[in-house]
Amino acid sequence: MNSFSRQDVLRILQISSRQLQGWERAGLISQREAYTFQDLGQLRTLRSLREEDVPAASIRHSIAAMQAVAGMSNPLQEASLVRTGTRLAFRCDGAMVDPIRRQLLFDFERVERQAMTAAVCAPRRMQGNLRGVQELFVAAVQAEESGEKQTAIALYEELLQVDPDYAPGYINLGTIHFHLRQFPRAEELYRQATEKDPGYVLAFFDLGNVLDELERPDESIAAYQRAVELAPRYADAHYNLALAFERKGESRAALRHWQAYLRLDKSGPWSEHARVQIRRLLDSEKLSISWRAVGYVAPGKAMADLQVLERPS
Repeated sequence: MNSFSRQDVLRILQISSRQLQGWERAGLISQREAYTFQDLGQLRTLRSLREEDVPAASIRHSIAAMQAVAGMSNPLQEASLVRTGTRLAFRCDGAMVDPIRRQLLFDFERVERQAMTAAVCAPRRMQGNLRGVQELFVAAVQAEESGEKQTAIALYEELLQVDPDYAPGYINLGTIHFHLRQFPRAEELYRQATEKDPGYVLAFFDLGNVLDELERPDESIAAYQRAVELAPRYADAHYNLALAFERKGESRAALRHWQAYLRLDKSGPWSEHARVQIRRLLDSEKLSISWRAVGYVAPGKAMADLQVLERPS
């Protein structure tokens, strides 16, 4: 069978017509009357993600980001969409990529069978020495996972000598120094990552974190805001922005980002804290409005009071 009708799809995948229509309205798949075998695979992936309560908006945004990063017309058919914790990533040509954060992830499931070549997902400038860079990257990550931090540092530094433009190397090396509380060095590495790849969302997010540790709130906020500009649905950046604005006493800005975070993460481990903060800020705002209202005097009464209080001549 080369094609499947809508009824065939509903029967094979055991989904309702309403579910399929909902995916079409959400822009996850185009509406059609006949489906190919590849379409079935795409729909099966969508069904699995929706069963795991992954929001349709998150799926759609990840697909759009992958199209931009890798130049794919249909990432659900040209790559494998997988869930990694609370995020979505794609496997393509041996690499695992988080397209929203533009981060190359370590794929433990496939590293034994295939080197992380990232031929589609990596920038063209990396193609010449890609294999050596990826081998060093894998070795560095493995050392890091094994707790051999000094070995990992040496491998990342060697990697950056081989390819000084490899932004993920700066990020991972910076993160090791961050956890060692060597914040000035971490800042230097994160800044280099933002310079090598100005569209690298994670670089700006991590830069915001280290600037926060260095107690430079204005610079930290600017870095987080850049991360949000690059990836408006980056929930963690909204969360950290809300915290940063609260510390500065800018309640309305904090409220805006708490609300943005909660729209993106309705049931995650930090969503309840966001709800508490929103309620607290709204309550304080009501008290502020109420306090201002006590001093308000209607125009008519104001004139009368002015006449009563007028000093006799």
